[in-house]
Amino acid sequence: MLPENISTVTITGRYLAPNGRPLTGSVTFRAPAVLTFPDSDVILGGPVVATLNASGQLEVDGGPVVLPATDAPGMDPAGWSYIVTEQLAGVPSNRSYNILLPAEFPKVDLADIAPTDPSKPNYIPVEGPKGDTGATGAPGSRIYTGTDAPAAALGVDGDLYVRYETSAFLGVTSTTVSTWQKAAGAWTQLGTDVRGAAWYVNNTSTPSSTTKPGDLLLRTDTGDIWQRGATGWGSVVGNIKGPKGDQGVAGVKGDQGAPGTPGAPGVVQSVNGKSQAAVVLAAADVGAIPSTAAGAAGGVAQLDATGKVPAAQLPAMSGGGAVTSVNTKTGDVVLAAGDVGAATASHTHTAADVGAAPASHTHTAAEVGALATTARGAANGVASLDASSKIPIAQLPAAAGRNMWTPQALGFAAWSVDPAHVANPTGTPKAAVLQRLYLSGINITESTQVNRVVIFARGWAGSTAVPAARFYAGIYNEAGNRVATSGLVSSLPAAGQITGTAPGANDNHIGAVPITLTATATLAPGRYWAAFLMSAGAATDFYYMHVQNESPSAPANFFMGTAFQRAWCLASQTSLPATINQAAGEVGLDPAIMALAMV
Repeated sequence: MLPENISTVTITGRYLAPNGRPLTGSVTFRAPAVLTFPDSDVILGGPVVATLNASGQLEVDGGPVVLPATDAPGMDPAGWSYIVTEQLAGVPSNRSYNILLPAEFPKVDLADIAPTDPSKPNYIPVEGPKGDTGATGAPGSRIYTGTDAPAAALGVDGDLYVRYETSAFLGVTSTTVSTWQKAAGAWTQLGTDVRGAAWYVNNTSTPSSTTKPGDLLLRTDTGDIWQRGATGWGSVVGNIKGPKGDQGVAGVKGDQGAPGTPGAPGVVQSVNGKSQAAVVLAAADVGAIPSTAAGAAGGVAQLDATGKVPAAQLPAMSGGGAVTSVNTKTGDVVLAAGDVGAATASHTHTAADVGAAPASHTHTAAEVGALATTARGAANGVASLDASSKIPIAQLPAAAGRNMWTPQALGFAAWSVDPAHVANPTGTPKAAVLQRLYLSGINITESTQVNRVVIFARGWAGSTAVPAARFYAGIYNEAGNRVATSGLVSSLPAAGQITGTAPGANDNHIGAVPITLTATATLAPGRYWAAFLMSAGAATDFYYMHVQNESPSAPANFFMGTAFQRAWCLASQTSLPATINQAAGEVGLDPAIMALAMV
């Protein structure tokens, strides 16, 4: 049953043979398309087949034939007619014709609708003769087009002008359409410009002069979205970066990777066969003569202030009594040259002539069973002693405590603090402040060569992802003088990408970021500052691992005697200064964790 608000027409019809016998068969009513009634929320489709009953009357399912009126309100489509097809048994030629069922006639009998009636849809009108040509009408309005505003002399009143203004910016081509009409001799724009909003993509500051209100800009470096207002970009309206997702499921174990680069050299495990935290070497351990052996029995002879062996350390001469004669002469003996078989003073003989030793004779240290003075502090020689009777640290091998972590054990030469001893801050990660020079103290106890300054990053995706960031790194001595620099650096690798790094650090870019110095620096024992500076970029480009500080001064600034602040910074630095002054620095920061390395 059709909804009540759809206008309908009831169709009747009776088919008989010429002798009055009821015919059998069917009559099909077909609309030309699917009918939609939006107000009734119904769609009608398909033909309606009416059968002839025992008396030859049309019926559908034992009831009357009810169809929607062809001019029912709110129907889509409109302006159509039903196609009626008769299929009667025993009739050699069945008919097919069109009918209109207007709502003003709610009941219609098919016998009243003759296909030859000119008012019915199947009537074919006959075209009449062509009439006379009418009078010439007034000139119509013209429509002009162009890319610039219409010229004042163009057209007449009533004419229209369509302007197509095309521009290209950041790879996006846009066309603005405006419509003008001439009235009273002047062109006036109708309405406002017509142009869809454009999307722009850029990774740096973007001018708004060639854009239109409503345009959108995506900054790929920050994820921020800006919308153009009446005067410019205004403020950020959104960001495409969502919150950090949950830890993903561990993937399938991959194939074994290629061998990595050789690691840092190992640390000393023993000194001359001694393996302990504090190694003390005796003279015998290094093949030296103990100082207690000087002048002692079984030891070695000392030398006096004149460089001679004291008489007390010489053995007794042979013989025992006093001299009784000399060359058979007694008393106060005076020997002449002839008494000893020698030539007179006026006669000269060589040493060989008289079988005597020369007045001066030189022996090597080996010939007298001694060590040469050049062996002290020399390679394969013996250790010397300083003024405190200790072996200078320069003559000792690099030593480390056994079974404990040191910078060298992890590939560094020195560091500001062992990161394993630093509490991991639970708050928001710290990003490096733009143009802030971070300084971390490092103590050097032996001559050390380095060519990298390394900073511990907590989130650095690398210069490929953040191309606008710029950096400096360097080293300052305790006097505040710069002794090494990297120069301006525009390309740094992402953190946490060393082969074997776990996903937690690899995916979040956490780990060491080495910055190459322009030349290898040899650091003498002393106190130094490692320096790190982000001179250009955004406030969220580089996150660093830090020592959490809740005080006006960082915990590392604990000292006596000569002041040495191990954690401080300087603001508003665009490059590394030649000198720094710790007294002018800020100490209430969250210190960066840094190290030095030789790669």
